[in-house]
Order: sequence, then structure tokens, then C-alpha cells
Amino acid sequence: MALKIIQPGLATSIQDLGRPGYFHLGIPLGGAMDRFAMRTANMLVGNEEGAAGLEAVFMGPQIEITSDVTLAVTGADMPIRLDGELQPGWTAFSAKAGQVLSFDFLKSGARIYIAVSGGIDTPPALGSRSTYPIGALGGLEGRALMAGDLVPVGEGADISDLAARTVPQELRRGPDNPAQLRVLPGLYWHRLTQESGEAFFADEWAVAPEADRMGYRFKGGRPLQFVERQQPFGAGADPSNIVDGCYSYGSIQVPGGTEPIVLHRDAVSGGGYFTLGAIISADMDLIGQLQPHTPVKFVKVDMEEALKARADREGMLDIIRNMLRG
Repeated sequence: MALKIIQPGLATSIQDLGRPGYFHLGIPLGGAMDRFAMRTANMLVGNEEGAAGLEAVFMGPQIEITSDVTLAVTGADMPIRLDGELQPGWTAFSAKAGQVLSFDFLKSGARIYIAVSGGIDTPPALGSRSTYPIGALGGLEGRALMAGDLVPVGEGADISDLAARTVPQELRRGPDNPAQLRVLPGLYWHRLTQESGEAFFADEWAVAPEADRMGYRFKGGRPLQFVERQQPFGAGADPSNIVDGCYSYGSIQVPGGTEPIVLHRDAVSGGGYFTLGAIISADMDLIGQLQPHTPVKFVKVDMEEALKARADREGMLDIIRNMLRG
């Protein structure tokens, strides 16, 4: 069984939940930018939550279905069509051999997730099928999909009642407008003046056009001001530079103190820019759904609030799991 790619859309790739355990070697976690949407799509078609599916950005692919399968599309609002007929999002639906899956123009959000019963069955690389183009790992030859590709699909579970497999609107998680991204101040927060730290959270920022799987850049806020110090050997003259350090997932680096960059799924593991903190894990999925120029507010939280947000997000997934189990 396979999916035949007629048109690949824009940067459509095979993704799962990533390849943890190699960050110390410079190989990032990778995987779906919006893990909540990816997990949910897999649950809808009866797959394990970590099964591989397709991630499409801004523009959906056109795909010929070569065998009878169950499909689900979650994430951004991008109208779904099967042989031209509209299909509901966040809902399982059947597709027959020979039918064509396609998409209308994006309405909101940034990324859709296409799950197929049985999951994408390409060979794993370091335990994951996720595509990491910089390292040419995973997916099909470590690259985005192209017209003519045949994407292998595994054997799927038999789902008897598709009508019951939908996720209610209130459980379809997406960003507000302006988006609110919660931040846990981090290791180098003390490098900012008090006034500058307060301004970072008071200002409204916007997603810059330079936004991809490696990181999202933000613009529009006031430049950061740093506490004066004699730069240590190896740090360079710019006060935003440090002696090379490790980056956590979700770190916010600010080169030159002007435009924050949130490091995302395919980001590097270390470098010479200071980081003022990190986006909490519960909000990283939301970043993957932000279009360029979307207004954003950064919100300061403490560890207790971050852990509660993570538990709340897991609670939403539990509700969906229990609902789909019947």
C-alpha cells in the first residue's frame, strides 16, 4: 500500500514524534511541529500516537489513494477535499483506492497533519521516520516530498464506526490572536536590565517571515538592554554573545538583542548567543501554527505554572483518548 504524491504542496514532509536521545550529538528531536495535532490525527485513524504521518505547511498536497484507508486531517484550517467533495477536519473519514485527496487555500493556522490508517511505513532512522533535511535523515531520502513519490503505508486497524471518531471544537487546540506564549526565564536572564526584562513582556511582537522548523523569529518589540560587564574571553564584543553554551528545546536567543528567535524542532543544540529563557513545553505546539506577521505576547510564568500547563495539555489528550476508545 502507498500514497502517490501528485503535487507535494509546500514543504510537505513525513513526521512522527521525533528522535529523542541524540541532542548531545547535535541531532535535534525533530518530529511534528504541532505534536498535539499529530497525536490526535493518529488517534482518529486507530494508529499509535507516535505513528508517522504527513506535515504540510501553508499549502496542502494532492495525493492519490492507492488502497482503501481511513484518513484524518488535523491542525490548521485548510479545507479538505476527497474527489472534490468537502470533508470535515479533526474527523476520521474513509477513502477508496483511486480517490484523490486535495486541499483548498489555508484559512487559519500554518500546518496540517495527515494521518492514514497503518501509518507511513518508511524505514526508521535513529528510531524515527521524521524527516530531518539538514542531516538527510528519515522520511524519503531525508527530504521533503516531491511529485511522483510513492509513500509506503502500513497495515491499518479495522475501524467499524467512523461516525463517532471526531474531536469536538473545544478540544481542537490552536493559538489565540494575539497568540500568548508562556516563558520560563532562564539561565542568562540576569544579563538583562530590569527595565528591559519588563519591556520584553510588555511589548507586542509579531512573527517574522523567517520562521521554519529550526526556529521562529519575532520582531516589533524594543531592543534588549544588557547589564554592563567585561565580556569573558571567547564571548566576542557584542553583549548578546556568550561563551558557547547549550540550548534547551524552546530556548529564546536574541542575537544583537533585537529580534528573539525561539528554537524549534530542528534547531541546533548549542551556540554563542545568550538565551533569556524558554517557551514552556505546553505552548511549543502553538508556535507551529503561527503565520508570519501574527501578533504575539510573551507571558512570564514560573515553574509551578509551567508544570500545571503541561498537565492541562496532557489532560486534554486524555479526554480525547478516552472519548475515541468509546
